[in-house]
Amino acid sequence: QVQLVESGGGLVQTGESLKLSCVVSGGSFSNYALGWFRQAPGKEREFVAAISWSAGVNTYYENSVKGRFTISRDNAKNTVYLQMDSLKPGDTAVYYCAAVSSYRVVIRSHEYHYWGQGTQVTVSS
Repeated sequence: QVQLVESGGGLVQTGESLKLSCVVSGGSFSNYALGWFRQAPGKEREFVAAISWSAGVNTYYENSVKGRFTISRDNAKNTVYLQMDSLKPGDTAVYYCAAVSSYRVVIRSHEYHYWGQGTQVTVSS
C-alpha cells in the first residue's frame, strides 16, 4: 500500500518562504513521477510542479510559480520537496503531493494514482 504524507505547511507573510515535504512509503519510490498540486477555497485543484522519476532531471512548473518554487526529490529518503520562495497571498491553498509509476513528467491530476492528505499554506498580506 502506497502512502504519501505531506508536512511543512503553515502561516507566513508575503515574501517569506516555506519548504514542503512529502514522504512516500510503499512501492518503488525511484520509479515514481511526483507532483505537487494545490486547491484554494472555492477553486478546483490545480497543478503546481512535477518531477520525473529516479534522478529527477526533468521538472515542470505552472507559470505563476516559475522562478519562485523548486521541486526536488531525495530517493534515499523517499521524499519529494517543494521549496516555495517569495510567497504571495494568491499561493494560499491546501497543497497535495501525488505519485504515479512513470518515467516522464506528469502534470495532469487524473494521471496520478496516489495522493497525500494535504497541508495548508496560508500567506498573509
